[in-house]
Amino acid sequence: MKHLVHLFLLPALVFYVGFMMVPIVSALMNSFFSWKGLLRDQFIGLENFIRLFTESPHKETFNRALGHNVIFFLVLVPAKLMVAYLLALLINSRIKGKEWFKTIFFMPKLLSVIVVGYLFSLILNPSYGVLNTALRAIGLEEWARPWLGHPDTALYTIILVDSWYEFGFAVLIFLVGLQSISREVYEAAKIDRATGLTLLLRITVPLSMPSIMIMTILTFISSFESFELIYAMQGTSGGPYYSTDVLALYFYRLMFSTAGGGEAIGLGSALAVILLVMIATATAVSMYFFRRKAVDY
Repeated sequence: MKHLVHLFLLPALVFYVGFMMVPIVSALMNSFFSWKGLLRDQFIGLENFIRLFTESPHKETFNRALGHNVIFFLVLVPAKLMVAYLLALLINSRIKGKEWFKTIFFMPKLLSVIVVGYLFSLILNPSYGVLNTALRAIGLEEWARPWLGHPDTALYTIILVDSWYEFGFAVLIFLVGLQSISREVYEAAKIDRATGLTLLLRITVPLSMPSIMIMTILTFISSFESFELIYAMQGTSGGPYYSTDVLALYFYRLMFSTAGGGEAIGLGSALAVILLVMIATATAVSMYFFRRKAVDY
């Protein structure tokens, strides 16, 4: 009977293999072949990868989209993670209505990404949007601008919208990490006259490092997989003038439009493999770094 327990894992294993491993292996195999429409042609080795890095316009599009993904992550860390951690610290303290705050922060996550994108497209509309209308009403008309229509502001505007959408989940993860810290540890530190900033840097941050590690890795992955919100707010080209284009959008255009020509499947599969390798490598390095930091503490 004990051996039959393993059978309960079989459905999950089937779904994992069918929806994770098979697509990954298929993309890897497809990236090594040339394609004529939907038909696999000749084995060409790494030529699809080389074309993405060296051939115009793929090289320029790839580098631009990769840069936007990096900016996405670098801005999300202070805009979402740092603020979420500070709010989690506040909620974890003995303030009234902490359950109410957790509910309010998490509510945006219950909405569909497409709905969020559409709502903020209306809010940020340069002519009749709520934000510009409010700025004009309080005498800050010079601050009103086409937030999604200018290349200098479009990407950062979308990043802030994404931060708002994901913010509550980060707060809850950090709060779980903070609540797992034993009060006895704090009491022992206070006996040694540790207070204020010393408690935060020597006790709270090190012992909540697992939750920080999880959210940093998840933020990196979501930054390099960002697609739905940009697609909903700016379309498949990542406008204006490709200023919000990211690797996932470029992959979509390669696979489902004429951007890759007759060999779109090969180029798109190569891009998918590159994206997978980048995310897996960065995740492994991050986990190694955070584990080393945990050991040092």
